[in-house]
Amino acid sequence: MQRKDIRIRSREGREFDCYLVTPEAAGKVPAIVLASAVHGVDGDMRAIADDFASHGYIAAAPDLFWRSVPGPLGRDDDRTKTRSQPRLEKIKAGEADLADTLAEVRKLPQFNGRAATMGFCYGGPYAILGPKRLGYAAGISCHGTQMLDYIKELDGVSAPVCIIWGDQDHAAPPPVQEAYRGVPGRMKNVEVHIFPGVQHGYMMRGNPKAFSQETYTFSMARALTILAGLRGEPLRKAS
Repeated sequence: MQRKDIRIRSREGREFDCYLVTPEAAGKVPAIVLASAVHGVDGDMRAIADDFASHGYIAAAPDLFWRSVPGPLGRDDDRTKTRSQPRLEKIKAGEADLADTLAEVRKLPQFNGRAATMGFCYGGPYAILGPKRLGYAAGISCHGTQMLDYIKELDGVSAPVCIIWGDQDHAAPPPVQEAYRGVPGRMKNVEVHIFPGVQHGYMMRGNPKAFSQETYTFSMARALTILAGLRGEPLRKAS
């Protein structure tokens, strides 16, 4: 695989950073764009991007916080408490970044024209907003936060959407999880998985108290299955 840090010109005229990994794969392949947690494109996000590329997919992780506090931040950095606020306004601004990142990916000769977005924590809502109106063909959310603000955005979405939490996620209390549990019954394109005993941040190895290898493996498997569908392979349901 080839790893590099690139600069993407935003529709606002300024540039922002993006970690891009392209695989050693023959032919054209789908892409996945990662919408990071509030810590930004840190070692965890780069490792997840590398994991996707090792399976033959293009992976990109843009810096969604370039307008305020750019770059990755440590878990004890007080700036993580303010960089994403006001939240709804920042998520809205980030929609442009996800669209601009997809436009950059479209320039790659290896890209087959179909991409998923995968959001973590703060980035979780983009799993819905990406297919809703940003040009993405699928969305995956892992321990997404403030997701109740975006449940109505699922209306009209026909692309695959996968939402995964642990039932001990403090950022997704029981009423939020219950609201989403009811969605697959009326929308067959949406799957919701909630793991017992798993905490917020289960995808992040840099958070050893929360990291769950079993749930990480399941989440990657679901994302890879969705990407295989974007490659033209049959979409398999979770077992």
